[in-house]
Amino acid sequence: MKLAPLARVLGSRSDVEHVIVHTGQHYDAEMSDTFFQELGIPRPHHNLEVGSGSHAAQTATIMMRFEPVCVAAKPSVVLVYGDVNSTVAAALVAAKLGVRIGHVEAGLRSRDWTMPEEINRVVTDRIADLLFTPSRDADENLRAEGVPADRIHFVGNVMIDSLVASRDAARGLHAPRRHGVEGRPYVLVTLHRPGNVDSPETLAELLGALAALSLEMPVLFPVHPRTRARIRDLGWTAPSGARLHLLDPLPYLEVLGLELASALVVTDSGGLQEETSYLGVPCLTVRPSTERPVTCTHGTNRLVAARRDAILAAAHDATTRPRRDVAIERWDGHTAERIARVLLDGARFG
Repeated sequence: MKLAPLARVLGSRSDVEHVIVHTGQHYDAEMSDTFFQELGIPRPHHNLEVGSGSHAAQTATIMMRFEPVCVAAKPSVVLVYGDVNSTVAAALVAAKLGVRIGHVEAGLRSRDWTMPEEINRVVTDRIADLLFTPSRDADENLRAEGVPADRIHFVGNVMIDSLVASRDAARGLHAPRRHGVEGRPYVLVTLHRPGNVDSPETLAELLGALAALSLEMPVLFPVHPRTRARIRDLGWTAPSGARLHLLDPLPYLEVLGLELASALVVTDSGGLQEETSYLGVPCLTVRPSTERPVTCTHGTNRLVAARRDAILAAAHDATTRPRRDVAIERWDGHTAERIARVLLDGARFG
């Protein structure tokens, strides 16, 4: 999703050649194909086919498989996105080969060092040459860490580019109708972070909260494979009368279509915090901290503890408050264009 807007912009420029490398870190071939088709991403020139594994195994495998690609391509700059293992792995390879690095979504900080993503963010930003930030607080984080101002470019949020480009297609799927919730309030849920799903006690508490919430309105929960396995291990079943629907993973456009019409989103995902803020949809993020504080200070997001009482109280508050318009600086669908102008035209965005 983060790659799609910039791939389209770079593809429209005749003065640049770009090579797309897909690590295969998160999705199998079928799911990856769905993303490429829905978001209009050109077929990747290379698929590293890394698959799942421990953090060390994924990072090491990506580095080993990406290095020969990087050596052969001789790029002027390697662009890395977000905060996953492929982000830091590709950045380390490029740095050791003396290739410039551009980090899209730079400067985000949760200050929670139990999150592997926080380690990936900090390491990548430390070795990146061009830091493309999504919000002003990210600029402040980088300056506080001693990053020179001329390396920081406040370009906006590339995730919102994908949302803006995909919104009409998502509406056209009529996802709420297909899931039997059209025209009435419902809750959309995604949960996958280890802190929430790996502890049987925490997962049981969350499922109990969702089941209780489903007595008030339907709850649609596309279940990540990791979470599905933990629920199976727990042996949990929804109580009688609950309208908690555990769904298979859904493609991006279908999730976006459900998100657009939802009364509330409950998640531990970073991207959904941003999307719901842009859309003005109330969001509860089941985490003690967020690397995207602008979604709480300027958007519609609220952090909530992984407890039944806290989630139910926050859900009631969020769904009974009047909705408000949200406008976050440079979250406008033109972030990829600004990044391209920095890379190709020497533009500066402060």
